[in-house]
Amino acid sequence: MMAQPSDAPVFIPVSVIGPQFISPFPLEVIVDTYSCGNLVITDTNHKIMLKVKPYSTNFHHQLLLLDADDRPIVTLRKKNMSGHDGWNVFRGDSKADPDMIFSTKTPHMIQFKETNVNVFMANKMSSKNGCDFNIKGSWAKRKCTVCVGDSSTTVAQVIFMHELQPMDNVKFSEDKFMVTIYPNVDYAFVVTLIAIVYAMESSEIKDVVAKEVAGIVAEAVVGAVLL
Repeated sequence: MMAQPSDAPVFIPVSVIGPQFISPFPLEVIVDTYSCGNLVITDTNHKIMLKVKPYSTNFHHQLLLLDADDRPIVTLRKKNMSGHDGWNVFRGDSKADPDMIFSTKTPHMIQFKETNVNVFMANKMSSKNGCDFNIKGSWAKRKCTVCVGDSSTTVAQVIFMHELQPMDNVKFSEDKFMVTIYPNVDYAFVVTLIAIVYAMESSEIKDVVAKEVAGIVAEAVVGAVLL
């Protein structure tokens, strides 16, 4: 019996956000990007499956993963002043530690051409034993792969698609790409990872976060002067 190649699709169910987001078949979803970091995720028939919408507070940049009816599934919260571009993901619209599902961070403080993001489950006692999932490749070329741990066992792949047509009755789509999600893999989890990488790599979102941080620092300085 021949050994299965290490980059073969995962067949053991990968359920991170919920089993309701697992399909026994491969899924190809289209991610449409819009201004201010909004994402719309559809199937190949342009039926909306999920949405990502940004919202900010005075202290954190945040994203919401929503279903087609705008019900929150998870909250994505950027760690302020994190040298490794860290994010925490919580169930629903919660921001409480007991509701955290997983966190992400880059292994290096500075990334150049390559994209490399590690994913750690919240119930993991220590990150010393390695990450649970990893996103690697080149986001600039829209060629990234989501793998299990530090292995080459693939969970999903991102491919830039120039030739895809805009969604019906939707305007201002700036960019779109296709994500191939392997069978028995939580597609809401994969989309959440894509949303985090998109937010990390988007210059527009970086500008918003930079302005928020600058505003927080300015408020702190003014407050210190007035004391």
